[in-house]
Amino acid sequence: MWHRYMCLHTHCGTYDTHGYGRRPGGVGVTLSLTVNGDQVTLHCEAEEDLATALRRAGYTGVKCGCDGGGCGASKVFLDGDVVMACGIDAADAADGVVRTIEGFGTQEELHPIQAAFVDHFAVQCGFCIPGMIVQAQALLEETPDPSEREVREAIDDNLCRCTGYQKPVEAILDAAGRMRASEQPVTDGGFDE
Repeated sequence: MWHRYMCLHTHCGTYDTHGYGRRPGGVGVTLSLTVNGDQVTLHCEAEEDLATALRRAGYTGVKCGCDGGGCGASKVFLDGDVVMACGIDAADAADGVVRTIEGFGTQEELHPIQAAFVDHFAVQCGFCIPGMIVQAQALLEETPDPSEREVREAIDDNLCRCTGYQKPVEAILDAAGRMRASEQPVTDGGFDE
């Protein structure tokens, strides 16, 4: 219960960064995993969740809004599946492959989903957006041309208090088109008609 209280009130692990709030006598765990293509060693406390461990390692795009897997803000890919990182013990991710929002694009070259979110003004406070983008990627990998209903169903467990969901839905539908267009083979020799 202690950890859940601290995480809820400090947004996943900032208590550790500031050097207070550690449990006395906690047992440390060292684990190795691949994060965004890089081999990473994480030093965690026993029973520490993956979101906290990732945030302490600098992957602050992983958010924690509820600490119970109910808001979608901590979504990451773990071994190809979307998971709520706040609901998984970090030790359970040992030797796994993790992709966080930081693994999608850069400031100079946004991923098509990120670019669509910006172009559609779907980013307001930004807290829920990393989880939405991770979920959108999973949807578009499985369903490259989703309907509006499929998009809404895919992000229905991503809580957002700012956007009303319409703009993120529009952004994901636009991103689907952009991603399909970038995968289309050139059949006219690359010349405009």
